[in-house]
Amino acid sequence: MRRLLIVLGALALGGFAGFYLLTVPRTIEAAALPSYKADPVKGERIFYAGGCSSCHGEPLSGKCADPQSKDKLVLAGGRCLVTPFGTFHVPNITPDPRTGIGGWSDAEFVTAMVKGVSPAGSHYYPAFPYTSYQRMRVEDVLDLKAYLMTLPAVEKPSKPHELALPFRLRRGLGLWKLLFLDGKNFAADPSKPTDWNLGAYLVEGPGHCGECHTPRNPIGGFDASKHLAGGPAPEGKDWIPNITPAADGIASWTHTDITSSLATGFLPDGDSFGGPMVAVQENLAKLSPEDRAAIATYLESLPAIANPRPKKK
Repeated sequence: MRRLLIVLGALALGGFAGFYLLTVPRTIEAAALPSYKADPVKGERIFYAGGCSSCHGEPLSGKCADPQSKDKLVLAGGRCLVTPFGTFHVPNITPDPRTGIGGWSDAEFVTAMVKGVSPAGSHYYPAFPYTSYQRMRVEDVLDLKAYLMTLPAVEKPSKPHELALPFRLRRGLGLWKLLFLDGKNFAADPSKPTDWNLGAYLVEGPGHCGECHTPRNPIGGFDASKHLAGGPAPEGKDWIPNITPAADGIASWTHTDITSSLATGFLPDGDSFGGPMVAVQENLAKLSPEDRAAIATYLESLPAIANPRPKKK
């Protein structure tokens, strides 16, 4: 019995050590960053491509509304994301040094964006779309930070998330990252034209379109077999549309239909975007016509993946 207990103890200790090593938060050191002077003007483009204000702007309606909020560039957070895993509270990312990101170094900001790790060394939940941001060029991430530092600073502590066990144990996210965070930057396809590669980068990287338009498996990872084919909304009971060239997606849309909709918010049939896509479109409208055309070129080239909304029972 004593030997059995020793063996079980050794196995438990080995399992714990293995778990600890596998789930260590990975960071980026300052020495690993390129020698680069960040440009806030370029960062503004990345800001709108990523729709940062859609989540981090103080909400005007809903569960966590702040009726006093008027400025979309006040990124003090406060929005609630109600999901099957619990309620996530969007944090303050203003330049405030105490409650925002004003005290973050460049390396800490890049680490948060592409590794999903906080300056304190803990894992961020993938409600923050670092699985897409990992595709971004480091220079674009630094430009984004430079732009964020030009926005109004607001002292407003971020609320803690409301999650049940085991989801509140952040260390376990290290195992989730082993499955869904590959650490790869966007790689241009040399066989494709420049506008296609630009569109692919904007959609898969800063635009993080897959975070909503790709369905997820039971543990919150992407279902790669239905990439951008729509599915249940990450929060609520809505259905996110299919944006592949499938019959239940955008097969009937022309290149001009796509670019016009992204610029104006009006759909080819005369209707308009609704729900969270309203804010997304408002941000994309601030990009250049060339950026929107590149997004259209990329979306048109995707495999047509049928994923129609299930009929209500």
